[in-house]
Amino acid sequence: MENENHNISIKHWAEDDRPREKLILKGKAALSDAELIAILIGSGNRNETAVDLSKRILNSTQNNLLSLSKLNLKELQLFKGIGEAKAISIIAALELGKRRRESEALEKPKIATSRDAFEIIQSVLSDLRYEEFWVILLNRSNKVIGKFQVSDGGVAGTVVDPKKLFKLALENNASYVILSHNHPSGNLKPSEADILLTRKLIEAGKLLELPILDHIIMGEEKYLSFADEGLL
Repeated sequence: MENENHNISIKHWAEDDRPREKLILKGKAALSDAELIAILIGSGNRNETAVDLSKRILNSTQNNLLSLSKLNLKELQLFKGIGEAKAISIIAALELGKRRRESEALEKPKIATSRDAFEIIQSVLSDLRYEEFWVILLNRSNKVIGKFQVSDGGVAGTVVDPKKLFKLALENNASYVILSHNHPSGNLKPSEADILLTRKLIEAGKLLELPILDHIIMGEEKYLSFADEGLL
């Protein structure tokens, strides 16, 4: 008897319950992004089903989950039918997805290519609205010791203190350093300031016998590698 509802056509279910039934009948991969969000929020508003409301929220971010993850509580609550509890559910779910990706990246903690470095740092830099500067520290075998924030700033840039950066590297017994920062605009082209800073840190690294292997500039789902571009 407990499976009796599984034989009822989805069209006979209440609109807001259909994504749940679809997941039960067809599996999670069969659901659209909007249907998954609809399960999170549970119900829509007087004029929209949960799915329709979810579609409207996604449309506001060009159907991009990364862009959706940048919305804060207040911004999500601008949508009629999204209160604080529903907004929190959306933010929490997207954060879990972000952490899952980070966990998967850390299962392969050896850096052999710029893509490896991108996978390691992507989870902390991809959805920020302002610049942050991080370093990935490696041991002699190019295995990741850790990733550390060096500074943060505004939309236009961030100030990096070389003393703090190399202090982190020395305290963690690093053998190599990979620099990384994000461009909130999505434009991956390094600025003149980016190039000058990189050269300055490379020279400092030589004196301390801490080679800078690369500098990764993060966009959203894309990156630029100074090493790949011959800029080191």
